[in-house]
This record gives sequence, structure tokens and C-alpha cells, in this order.
Amino acid sequence: MTTNPEETGFRYDAVLAEKIEKSWQHTWEQAGTFHAPNPTGDLSLTADLGRQDEESPYSPPQGLGERESLYIMDMFPYPSGAGLHVGHPLGYLGTDVYGRYQRMRGHNVMHALSYDAFGLPADLYAVQTGQHPRITTDANITNMTRQLRRLGLAHDARRSFATTDDDFVRWTQWIFLQIFNSWYDPEARTDGEDSVGAARPITTLIESFEQGTKQTPDSRPWSELSSAEQENILQDYRLAYVSESPVNWCPGLGTVLANEEVTSEGLSERGNFPVYTRRLRQWNMRITAYADRLIDDLDDLDWPSAVRSMQVNWIGRSKGALLRLPVATSQSQVEVYTTRPDTLFGATYLVLSPEHPQVAELTAAHWDEATPDSWRGGHPTPAEAIAAYQRAAASKTDADRQQSRDKTGIFTGSDAVNPATGEQIPIFIADYVLMGYGTGAIMAVPAEDARDWDFAKSFGLPYVRTVAPPADHDEDAAFTGTGVMINSSNDEIDINGLEIDAAKAKITEWLSDRGLATESTQYRLRDWLFSRQRYWGEPFPIVYNEAGTPIALPDSMLPVELPEVDDFAPRTFAADDADSEPEPALGRNRDWVEVELDLGDGPQKYYRETNTMPNWAGSSWYQLRYADPHNTERLVDPVNENYWLGPRESKPRGGADLYVGGAEHSVLHLLYARFWHKILFDLGHVTSSEPFHRLVNQGYIQAYAYTDSRGIYVPAAEVEEKTDANGESSFWYDDAQVNREYGKIGKSLKNSVSPDEMYDAYGADTFRVYEMSMGPIEQARPWETRAVVGAQRFLQRVWRLFVDETTGESVIRDGTSDPATLKVLHQVIDGVRDDMDHLRFNTAISKLIVLTNHATKQGGATADVLEPLVIMLAPFAPHLAEELWTKLGHTSTLTYAVFPAADPQHLVADQVTCVVQVKGKVRARLEVDPDISSEELEKLALESPNALKALDGAGVRKVIVRAPKLVNIVPDA
Repeated sequence: MTTNPEETGFRYDAVLAEKIEKSWQHTWEQAGTFHAPNPTGDLSLTADLGRQDEESPYSPPQGLGERESLYIMDMFPYPSGAGLHVGHPLGYLGTDVYGRYQRMRGHNVMHALSYDAFGLPADLYAVQTGQHPRITTDANITNMTRQLRRLGLAHDARRSFATTDDDFVRWTQWIFLQIFNSWYDPEARTDGEDSVGAARPITTLIESFEQGTKQTPDSRPWSELSSAEQENILQDYRLAYVSESPVNWCPGLGTVLANEEVTSEGLSERGNFPVYTRRLRQWNMRITAYADRLIDDLDDLDWPSAVRSMQVNWIGRSKGALLRLPVATSQSQVEVYTTRPDTLFGATYLVLSPEHPQVAELTAAHWDEATPDSWRGGHPTPAEAIAAYQRAAASKTDADRQQSRDKTGIFTGSDAVNPATGEQIPIFIADYVLMGYGTGAIMAVPAEDARDWDFAKSFGLPYVRTVAPPADHDEDAAFTGTGVMINSSNDEIDINGLEIDAAKAKITEWLSDRGLATESTQYRLRDWLFSRQRYWGEPFPIVYNEAGTPIALPDSMLPVELPEVDDFAPRTFAADDADSEPEPALGRNRDWVEVELDLGDGPQKYYRETNTMPNWAGSSWYQLRYADPHNTERLVDPVNENYWLGPRESKPRGGADLYVGGAEHSVLHLLYARFWHKILFDLGHVTSSEPFHRLVNQGYIQAYAYTDSRGIYVPAAEVEEKTDANGESSFWYDDAQVNREYGKIGKSLKNSVSPDEMYDAYGADTFRVYEMSMGPIEQARPWETRAVVGAQRFLQRVWRLFVDETTGESVIRDGTSDPATLKVLHQVIDGVRDDMDHLRFNTAISKLIVLTNHATKQGGATADVLEPLVIMLAPFAPHLAEELWTKLGHTSTLTYAVFPAADPQHLVADQVTCVVQVKGKVRARLEVDPDISSEELEKLALESPNALKALDGAGVRKVIVRAPKLVNIVPDA
């Protein structure tokens, strides 16, 4: 009777895969197989922490700490209640495969994964359900940890944490205090850095004021100022400071929103409530001080060019001039920033942002009779018109204001003087000018700026061309190209005929001599709004005294923990109540807010900050926590930080060796993390000046989604495909035809596929191989569940090279392989090593399939082929590889086995193709030995029938030989 392999238990299917995988996961955990030792501290080899079986052959080798370090990071996952879908693990698998490969290449690899656990989703869920966010978050972490464990990721579990852990919160608050107690000294120089300007302790600034080497704003001695007055001055310097800031205020949610939380329609991303621009007292980070370093230091990072460009564009550095234009009827001036001072002769009006601080002083008491109605906004006085316009502007987002083609504005009733022409030009307010860029005021040059042109057309304002347009330019449009200057001279200066750069320099010098201009560099980057009116976030380690002065808490009082509250929601308001004020949930717990403390001056009453930090805080420094996760005395031991993140020749500014995550974090998270890291570097807490040396953005996994006739998404798993007689497919749900489209996997498209489904149907190793084989890690790729079986069949073929599926006995052949097989083997080894070095995991798997198929066609393989095959397979299918490793007779872990190297003698081709040309045209191709001599190759070429035919009896004048691949025959003329 024939035995069915599926019934013996020796066939590699989902059942056997699960048994193998769970067994090896337990073994690895018990032995601490992936523990990466630190040079010092509780995770050093001498500390022996985490080792439950010191004698286990599956423990790391004792000499691991002497190897070169390699630090691999994944971007923080947020512990979602929905758990993982098959798109989430793509980056985690990529870093795991690379880390396993590098362990075999001799590195001490540190790789761990933790959770970015504060944030809005848990906060909103708490508001909706009344369940404490910590309960929700911890449950989500438990579920995601289970799902990730089944993948067999080679993480050092001792280094795992969540940003909500008390000890992590403590150090987040400690870093905030370092930033609060620092200022940016533009004259300071940091060791090992070329740039000038660095963070310094605020005490050095105070000493300068005390010694009189730095003057106070009103020149009073520092000692004569009250503590509140001193702090008001310091607030203008501190890297973390409180100020009246323009914010996105959402009354319907009762909270301030970050720009990324506001849709292009000016609504909150969650709930679709209107969002208004308001000035509120908020915490800010002075990231603008680091703008130049954040741009310039990108040159030393191995990042995708697209990400580097996004960072540069976000910071928006531009070189220009600050011009001071006199107001016609007063002694004041309006300061404008322009990158084109050469166009000053074409400035026919000024525009201020509606929020500009000079709007009030420039608002006239009444309209002049000659003021056009279109300039008045339908109001009897300038004050009423401007107040109404300011209210309307507050309801728009910055994006709305800049993108709108319809230009609106109000005349202030005042004029400025163009110093180049001497003419009076009207001053408007208009919402297309933002307070957040430059000075919040512009000189409008309609002929050379499209937005100014549109405004001028709407308000009947003149234009003067100052750059010569081409002859075919449409006169009814602005010309924004380059050319020579025209219409640009007066009795004192003439820049006509000059190119732009020369004209800029000449007119800036002329204005500077008159005290009306200063060369300036401006940035689009704004200081980082750091306050959130939410419960579920890190509390600020700040209290206020009765005068409202912010005071840092001492380290001994950290961490400041969140209080227990009955209601997690901030107070919400009518969606259109733009004048409402934030009332965070923390503010309702008066026992926590009002506290008596002794901060050195005896017990006094203080008030805690009721805002919390944004969830960006934890992800701005977690790269350091991995390096020394249990240190209670220091942020990170300098020895451990330098070992993992310190600068090397290959990474001159240091940082993690590889950082993988989604492109959606290409700007804000990376800017914020770099900013915090640079402050810590300036203050001497770390040796690296950048957090992440090499960055890779993994692509998305997409899947089919289906919509019904209403455009509503239906569950993809319940859609049935039908094929008609012509072979045409259609898709049906509940007996109704639906439309198919590709989309990003997610809950909203109802096309999620859980990794748990893949584990149950195929096993984790098959899932790993399939995801890594789908395409380059940086590119998006389509998910197709039916295609997963291809990866399973590949692993089954590998299994059958070792095991008889009927009996379970070994089928490994004795002896050594034949030359043809060794040739295939070493070509595969050579290709796989190159692929792994360059993260080409999909092509590496393709080469392993080639080797497996070759061995299968040969009827089996010997250990000299199977051993390197298993080692190369291990990064992709680690559980199966460990199992097969034992069947080769090994009794220690495969994790640290030496990755095979190709033998050059097996890489030499048996034959190469030589091209024979006559008169420059290919006439023959010869298969020759790669070591053939030039003389022998020339003889073969001249005797080849096709070459003789092409010569047609002509003599040969010259033969050019490039052995072994080319012979060029030049016949007599």
C-alpha cells in the first residue's frame, strides 16, 4: 500500500511549519540567541543578564562583543487595536533578513523593536469608551507582540520598551529639561564639527548678562531685574519656550492640531471639524536655530535623494535681503523680506499678513474719498473691514490661503514709500501672505510674480516690468523667468542691463548705505509647536509660580506621572466657536494641577502645565534608549552610545547603521529626531551628531479592494470571482457585481489580510519568503494570497532535499558534488552575497530557487551543497533553516554560522561568446575558452565560414583582437 506523505507528518505543510517554528522560537528565547552584548553595563557579557542557559549551544558566541557593531532600527510601530495586517511586517522582515545576514558576516548586530504608545488614537478611544488609554495600549501591545513573535524576528527582547513606560517617560522629560535649560549660541563651536553655532547651557547666557558682556533689551543691569523679568528675557533664547503662537485650533475636538492633522479642506483629520488659526500660549521648540545644520549635515548621510530634497524644501532656506520701507504718514517702517531686491523698481504696493503686528497701527481712522469700493470690503471704516477680514482669514488653513487663485484683501488706508522710485504705494492686508514666512510682509511686484499679478488685476493696481521678457511673452501675464533688468534706474542708481545676480548685489549695497536693507537668510521652517490638549501624552516637567513664570522641576521629581481622571476628553465647543479657549482634561484635576513644592525657596504653591507633549517626543530619541535600555543613572552610557552610534569612517556623523520605515515620515519625524539628537550632541551627552546614518523607505504592500454601485467598499475576503465563457472575469458580493481596484491595505478599504491567516495556512517562514520575494524592498508591490503557495512550494522542495516525506528519513547524499553542481552553487553564492549587501532580497531568493531546482533535477544533493544552501536560506526562512541545520549534524545555532564565500575557480565561465566583426559589422559568433590566446582566437576568426563569406576573397589589412570577446577584421580597400 502506498503511503500518502500528507498523512505521515513528514510533509512540510502549515502544521509541520508551525511545530518547527514555535519550537525554535522557544529555543532562541531560552538561550538568548539574539542578545547583542553592550561593552559595559547590565547588558554586557560579564553581566550575564538574560542568559537562562549559559551552556546552551544556541546562545551567542562568547566573542560576540569583540566583533564590529552594526545597529539596525525599524521605525516605531504604533500599537493599533486592529493589530497587524500583511503590509506592516514588510520593513521588519527586511531589517531582520539583513541583520541575520550581517551576523553571519561577523558583526555584533543590535536589533530590537519597541512601541510608540502615546498618541491621539488611544486618547480618542478613551474619550469614546471611558476606558483608560493604558489598558487599551497595553492590550494592543500584547497582541502585536504575539503576532511579531510568530514571524521569528531576531530581536534582542531585553531592549524592548514602550514610550509609555515610566522609566522612558522620565528620560523624555529629562531631555525636555535639557532643551529648556539651553540656548543656541551662534558663536559656539562643537568639537569635531565644522559649523559654527551650538546649544549651550542657559547658565552661560545668564553669566553673560550678569557680567555685562551681553546687554539686556533695555540695558538695565541683570541684577536689577526681577526673576519674572529675567525669565521673560530668557524665553527669547531658550530652545524650549512658551509664546503666543499661531496654532490650528479645533473647537469641535477641543484641541490644537499639528499641520499634518488638518486636511487640505481646513478640517480636522478626525471628525471633519472646522479648524481655525488662533494665537494661543503654547510650548515651542526653537528648531529654526538648527535650520542650517539640518540642511548642511544631510551631505554626510546615506539617505534617498527624494527624502533629502523633502527635508531641504521643508526647511526652505533662501538668501535675500530685509528691506525697510518708510510709511508715508509716520516715522515707522515696514520690514519686508525678498529674494529679489533687484525688482524693487517694480514694487507697486505692499501686502501684510492679516496677523501682522503692525496692522493695527497702519489701519487708518477712515477711508479717503478716492479709495475704490473694491478696496473697502463693503465696510464703512478700515477698522471694521480689517477686523472682518482677519476673522475670515482665521478660518482658513495656510494651504488654503496659498493655493487659492482668487485673491482677496483689504486696504489699510496707509501708504508706504518705494525708496527706489519715491512713489507712494498702498499697503494692503491679504491672506495669501503668511506670518510664518519672512517678516509676514511683502513688497508686491506684479510684473514678476504670478500671485501679485492676480492680486493687482483684482484690485486695479499698476505693474512695471523690471525684467525684460522674451518677445513672444503674453503681455497679460507676469513674467517669472530670467533676463536683464529694465525700467530700473533713478538719479542715484542704474541697474538696467544687468543680470539678476549683479543687479541684486548693486541695489542691496545702495539700500544698505541708506540704512534701508540688510542681507538676510530666511527659512520656511517654523518653530515646532510642542503642546497638545490631550490626556494621553507625556506631562511637561514644568510648574508655574503665581506670576506665571515657567520653572523646571528638579531631576529628583521625575517622572511626572499622569493623574487619574474620570473624563479623558478636553472640553469641546461648538464647531464654529473660533473664539473659544482650550481646556485640557488635565486641567480638571485641581489636586494634581495645584501643588505645593519646595524648589529651593521654601514650600510654595505652583501650578502644573496642563498640556501634554506630542507623540513626536518619544520617537525623537528612542534610538538612544535601545543602546542602553535599563540605565537609571544616565540617559545612555557614553561607552555604549559610542559603540553603537558613534562616528566611524563609514558614517562620519554616527547614528544607526540602517534605519527602515515608511516614506510618510520623511520630513517631520526625521527633522524632530535630528534636532533633539543634535542638542544632546552639543551638550556633550552623545558622541554622534546624527541619529540615523543610512535610511531606506520600504514600499507599501497593496491589495485588491472592491466597491459596490454606491462606491462603498465591501469585504474583499467575501468577494467571489466568476469567469464567463470568453474567459472574462467579474467580481461579485452578495449577488451584486462589484468593481475591483488596487489600494493600500487597510481597514478603511476592507481589504486587510492578517498575518495570522498566513501563519495558519502556510507557516511564518513561507510568509517571510513570499514578502521578501515580491519585489525590491523600496517599491510598492501587490499582495496576492493565491501566490503565497509558490513560496511554500519552494520551501517544500528544499525540505525534500533533506527529508523523505514518507518515512522522515534523511535523503542527504554521501560524497561530494559534481563540477556542474559546484559551478551553479558558487555562482549562486556570489550573486546572493551581492544581493544581500544591496538589500536585493527578491533577487537573492530567485537565485536560491535556481540552486534548489538544480539539485532537485539532479535527484538530490550532498552536504557540500546543502550546507551553504541552508545558510543562505536562513535569513529568509530561519526556523526551517535551523531545523535542516540539525539534520546536517550540527549541534549549535545557525545564527552565527559563517556565510559562504564563492570559490573563484568555480566562477570562471566554461566558454564565452566572441563576436567577429568584418568592416565593423557582426558577421560571426564563436564559443571559445575564456583563456584562449589572442593568436588562437585570430586564427579561429579568420577561418570561420561567415567571416570568409563577408570578406568575399578580399585580403586582410589588419586584425584587432580583444581576447576572448572580440575580433575586428579590417579588409583591404
